[in-house]
Amino acid sequence: MQRILSDRLTPHTGRTVRIAGWVHRRRLLKSVAFLIVRDAAGLTQVVVTDPAVRAEIEALPEESVVEVDGTVVANATAPAGVELTDPVVRPLGPPAVPPPFDLYRPTLTASLPTQLDHAPVALRHPSRSAALRISAAAVAGFRATLDARRFVEIHTPKVVGSSTESGANVFALDWFGRPAYLAQSPQFYKQLMVGVFERVYEVGPVFRAEPHDTVRHLAQYTSLDAELGFVTDHRDVMEVLRDTLAGMMETVDDRAGAALATLGVQVPAVPAQIPDVHFTEALRIAGAPADEPDLAPAHERALGEWAQREHGSDFVFVTGYPMAKRPFYTHPDPDRPDYSNGFDLLFRGLELVTGGQRLHRHADYLSALVARGEPVEPYAGYVDAFRHGMPPHGGFAIGLERFVARLTGAANVREVTAFPRDLHRLTP
Repeated sequence: MQRILSDRLTPHTGRTVRIAGWVHRRRLLKSVAFLIVRDAAGLTQVVVTDPAVRAEIEALPEESVVEVDGTVVANATAPAGVELTDPVVRPLGPPAVPPPFDLYRPTLTASLPTQLDHAPVALRHPSRSAALRISAAAVAGFRATLDARRFVEIHTPKVVGSSTESGANVFALDWFGRPAYLAQSPQFYKQLMVGVFERVYEVGPVFRAEPHDTVRHLAQYTSLDAELGFVTDHRDVMEVLRDTLAGMMETVDDRAGAALATLGVQVPAVPAQIPDVHFTEALRIAGAPADEPDLAPAHERALGEWAQREHGSDFVFVTGYPMAKRPFYTHPDPDRPDYSNGFDLLFRGLELVTGGQRLHRHADYLSALVARGEPVEPYAGYVDAFRHGMPPHGGFAIGLERFVARLTGAANVREVTAFPRDLHRLTP
């Protein structure tokens, strides 16, 4: 017999089928026993009345892997709306060593550090795996939306020879006797690839050696990057970002409906026009001093509340950040050169996306580096490409784990990361 997943059993009502999965829970009552089997699609209830079969499942602890043949019978109270009766149960391995917490309970009661220490089994819990399914759907939506707009997926190096890619600290390593570094972002490479394909994107890891120990920071995270050429200014980039977010939300709703239901999450609407405010106005709304050089987390939360109150939006753009707080490759606002054609997108009061228009003329890059007191030589391989003709362009980067955490309401970004890497954690 061919194996049937739990969410495909209903059409087989009245037939004998085969399921396989993990022993999620055993309920051993006086006259009947219930075996709950978990597979990739959900749970199946198996009703056991035969004493010999009951003795077999009593010897199989939770998380043992089994195969079950049985007859599909309708039962609206069962997890899948049907259950299996008259079962034959076969172990597919030795009895499992139970994990240090119960996976059959509605919520994991273990502390987050304990869950992370035992991630290979903690991630089996429906609430933890649901978040990862949402993450996978979000990436699929990111790719599909940009593919439909003729973006080309690229894959750039994650080991680089210069530590000057952004303002973040870097992880150094030995590369056959030469110094090398883990890439902080694909920023330089995706800009260069605009000169090849005009529109590009990448999904990949980035590394930040920042000593942050907060609920919103990781030392390695997944970045969803996009860059597009022939823009007028940063607002063309913001428009593509808006459509990309809408595509991601739509795909999450379509592909991860069961995961959303498990977590009690509803996908928010992305407004046709996301509200936006200039940095100077954002300071006023947040009640920050007019000379504040950047937005603090409290300011971001105040702006999120304002966007919800005034526009009914979970999203708000903040544009025109001071040039002093943006990388040297950021294009200044032609009308207000102290401010940039850069932006952040806040999602429910938290910075989710950074983007903007980039410089595209070689001479402007040389001037920008001189103005910052930076030598040209470390950037030579990057800056030189702009001698050969590059169009006005811009792009953005979305932090995947932060997106999923905000969407699901997770209190800590590690709750939605399979194997987080941070200031303290390198295993498992």
